Amino acid sequence: MNELESKLKQLPEKSGVYLMKDANGKIIYVGKAKVLKYRVKQYFTGVQKYTKVASMVENIADLEYIICDTELEALILECNLIKQYRPYYNILLKDDKHYPYVRIDLSELYPRLTIVRKVKDDGAKYFGPYIAAHTIRDVLDSIYKIYPLRSCKKNISRIILKKERPCLNYEMKRCIGPCTGNISESEYGKMVDEVIAMLGAKQNRLKSTLKTEMHMASVSQNYEKAAMIRDKIRLIEQISSRQKAGFPNLRDKDVFGVSCGEAISVVQTFLVRDGKLSYAEKYYFEYTGEEEGEVLSSFIIQYYMDNPAIPKHIYISVDLPDQDPMEQWIAREKGSKVEILRPQRGDNRRLAILARKNAVDAVKLKEGLSIKKRRALDNLATLIGVNRELDRIECYDISNTQGTDSVASMVVFENGIPSRKLYRRFKIKTVQGSNDFASLQEVVSRRLLRGLSGDKGFTPLPDLIVVDGGKGQLSSVKDTLYSLGVEEIPLISIAKREEEVFIPGKYESILLKNSSPEFRLITSLRDEAHRFAISYHRRLRENRQKMSEIDHIPGIGNARKNTLLNTFSSLAKIKKATIKELESVHGISPVLAQTIYCYFHETK
Repeated sequence: MNELESKLKQLPEKSGVYLMKDANGKIIYVGKAKVLKYRVKQYFTGVQKYTKVASMVENIADLEYIICDTELEALILECNLIKQYRPYYNILLKDDKHYPYVRIDLSELYPRLTIVRKVKDDGAKYFGPYIAAHTIRDVLDSIYKIYPLRSCKKNISRIILKKERPCLNYEMKRCIGPCTGNISESEYGKMVDEVIAMLGAKQNRLKSTLKTEMHMASVSQNYEKAAMIRDKIRLIEQISSRQKAGFPNLRDKDVFGVSCGEAISVVQTFLVRDGKLSYAEKYYFEYTGEEEGEVLSSFIIQYYMDNPAIPKHIYISVDLPDQDPMEQWIAREKGSKVEILRPQRGDNRRLAILARKNAVDAVKLKEGLSIKKRRALDNLATLIGVNRELDRIECYDISNTQGTDSVASMVVFENGIPSRKLYRRFKIKTVQGSNDFASLQEVVSRRLLRGLSGDKGFTPLPDLIVVDGGKGQLSSVKDTLYSLGVEEIPLISIAKREEEVFIPGKYESILLKNSSPEFRLITSLRDEAHRFAISYHRRLRENRQKMSEIDHIPGIGNARKNTLLNTFSSLAKIKKATIKELESVHGISPVLAQTIYCYFHETK
């Protein structure tokens, strides 16, 4: 009897938490159980219906358990262990859900606003939390329009001392420019204090003061000042409405609906704030055979972990197996009573049903797409005579203009879906002029050599390579595969005119039905590679064209060139500008203005 079997026989009939480990001692799953003996043994009896569970059981080499006095203790311990070890086979919130805050560090010279996800005891001021990152960015964007505080990380003292040029934010009037020395610390501090009052608990007091100032400005017919103050009052109201996440009231509630399919489970969240549905989001997980209540329970634990935005009422679409200890734990996190309810009537029931319906639809859509993609991949594998699954397909395309700015793209589809984080761009280095055959050889060779050397950005090797072109492109890439000793990698090409597919060793091309899933898969691969290559080529070409006559003027670098172009809007207008007009541009000295003017009027 091995050690694992021995431990299974010694499991107690008590509540607790169990930890599954692999052969390297790494924790791969954490679970809780009312009765450890019965729950853990379920994993090792009979054939597992779900692939992920079967995979986990195959990898279990050891287990540990911790006995707890109550279900609440087990819940809290499970919660903390999942957070600490993030086991592969547990349901995990991959984005580690935390609401965003605005942070202001007053110890900085000329403080700035930053967005953070965690509050630390570092002496800085934190404001929030906000319901979503996009809401906080809208708030900051509005603040910067009225209070142009700095947003850069630069050392202001060093910049002032060395008299360095201010950044583009200053040129665009998005920053008041403390690095220019044009504003004192006290003046800047007044702006910061007002922003703090707007973000903090003094909003009503500031709003009242501003209304008085606006009235006085209006009476004295200083309408421009009155309009500026009006904008500040509107900003306070906007911030107040966006800052609801941390201040739930009696009308606030969170609603959760869950659905489990064959391969995935989905949790739909609705956040109701101030009586309005203010935020909704779906969360997708690999399904491992749990009941819907178990899936939702695991989700809720992580969703509210270290999360201050807990309302008094939480509505769910399915009963939780550990609802009582869950309520106790959430109340402990919040610091006051919280009710978890499965509503039976009224608006709350309709919301819970709607959340559940959204989760069901998401499962159907996701799994329906997966079935179609898998059918397309299987049909394509059969078509080209490959006896394995095409999990990773790479497609290559070349783009240039009469042989200049020649570039290549590599797009990657995983399980039939674009994986944009794996896309790669290449500048052609060894080929002169317009030669797609040689360019493809260079790019494919560079990519495969990187992969064969163990470069993580280029692993694993593809299950299929697709190239944009006909027989010539196919033949050149085939030669490259043979030269690198990886000729076993399947290869095809697709020609644009007739959408013909060419396969090595077959003289005749294959014409697919336009309605077939494999046709749509291949053409979407080719079109995506073409789009990616064209966009890169266009960007390089535009950058090269921007290298104008200005670059040849002594004393003009990129920053001054951009300032001139932003001021005069075109090269033609710069050429027509007078010396006085050139001098008026920030950063252009009288001597440099004379140099620019003479360059355009005396050397031509």
